[in-house]
This record gives sequence, structure tokens and C-alpha cells, in this order.
Amino acid sequence: MGTNPKLSVGDLAPEFTLDAEDGAVSLEGLRGQKVILYFYPKDLTPGCTTQACDFRDNRDAFEGAGYAVLGVSPDPVARHEKFRQKHDLNFPLLADTDHAVAEAYGVWREKKNYGKTYMGIVRSTFVIDEQGVLTDIQDNVRAKGHVDRLVANFITPAEG
Repeated sequence: MGTNPKLSVGDLAPEFTLDAEDGAVSLEGLRGQKVILYFYPKDLTPGCTTQACDFRDNRDAFEGAGYAVLGVSPDPVARHEKFRQKHDLNFPLLADTDHAVAEAYGVWREKKNYGKTYMGIVRSTFVIDEQGVLTDIQDNVRAKGHVDRLVANFITPAEG
């Protein structure tokens, strides 16, 4: 925790503008607000669904502490829309179809699964302050329990 191969705590978060169901979202447009930016491999899969539903269920706590939650995967907007509707997700899912933003954040990397090697998103979360500076990096996290750890680390009882 704290670093990944490309970025470190204290770095300026790479800027982006990505499409979401309700229009484009840019990091610059969120200045003045804290952001939890999480990258996940694929909509409608078990681990990604667990993680997204955990963020959904804790949205009030994050918002109460001043955080916007954004999910990013290479899936297109139409698939994000199905995912959001099926699980009643209450935060934007951003379409990084060319994985340029994942590459900028250092989370598009070689992965191995069942003996196959391929490129894909390594599940990771970036906490960004109001000025766009990375305050925490959680690289290669497990979906189960991840959001609970974020709540424990970033949401004080007085805030949420």
C-alpha cells in the first residue's frame, strides 16, 4: 500500500475525462472535493459486483466525509448502465475503453489467470484530495473487505 509501479502518495493524480451514463466526468471538474477512484476489471463479475455493492452500501458515509466515489473499468458505457441498474449502484462508472486512464494510473498490467498471461486492470484504489493530490494508493487489492478498510481508514466516526 502507498505506492504502485507508476505513482506515489504526494503525486498529482493524472487528469482524465471519461464517459459515464450521465455524461462525461473529469477529475478537474471535481476539484474542491475529495475523490475515491477505484479501478476494477469487469462489470457483472462476482468480485467486481461485491466491490461495487460495498461502495453502494457505504456511499452515504463517503459523501458525508466529502468523498465522491468513481468506478473505472474498460467496459463501455452501455455495459456500465446494465451493471448500475442490475445492482442499483448510486455512483458513476466511467468507461476507460482504451485503458488510457488505467495506463496513466499504472493499473493496466500483465496478469495471470489459470496459466494464461494477459493485460488487464489490477484492482486498485486511489484516494485524491481536494487539490488533486494522491493521499493514498491501494494497489492490487482483494474485492472482499476492501471498502470496509477504506471506511475504517478514511471515515472517522464523527463524519459518518
